[in-house]
Amino acid sequence: MKKSLEKFNELVQAFGKLPGVGKKSATRFAYFVSLQDNFSGLQLAQCIEDAVRFTKKCTKCGGLSEDELCDICTDKTRDNSVLMVVESPKDILVFEQNKIFDGCYFVFDELSDYLIERLDKIIKEDDIKEIIFAFTPGLNSDALMLFIEDRLKNSDIKYSKIAQGVPTGVNLENIDMLSLLKAIESRTKV
Repeated sequence: MKKSLEKFNELVQAFGKLPGVGKKSATRFAYFVSLQDNFSGLQLAQCIEDAVRFTKKCTKCGGLSEDELCDICTDKTRDNSVLMVVESPKDILVFEQNKIFDGCYFVFDELSDYLIERLDKIIKEDDIKEIIFAFTPGLNSDALMLFIEDRLKNSDIKYSKIAQGVPTGVNLENIDMLSLLKAIESRTKV
């Protein structure tokens, strides 16, 4: 019997690899897309394939895009003097879905000289006046902010970070809009 359900079990395992999906949910999803609504299953498969093929990082900010530059980086109506530095492209989605920030972004997802050089170039080219750090609060984030500030010490930039109120250790995607809005409005100088 196990051999006859090999493809189904592989689908359950694939769903189980997704964050937050346990064995029961994975089985429920696999059953739904295989038997209950196989049209939705085929549509899901096509969407996954398209997303994997066409989604990439913006060459300027590191956010999600289907083009070389994302819609945010090409939007002339945004406040280009304020740059929010985030940990992940997902963090940009949180701010954009809630429409609480109208500046630009930069994803600093790894400690590297390359990212510092790109950030420095953007600061000079776009005449950035303020950098807002929107990192998950914690000691590592504080150290990263100090590292970035030190490496950019020759720039005339105002540094701030989103206010506490964003709980320590909680990812931005799990924070409600009101808390996130207050965190931006109450940002503090670094």
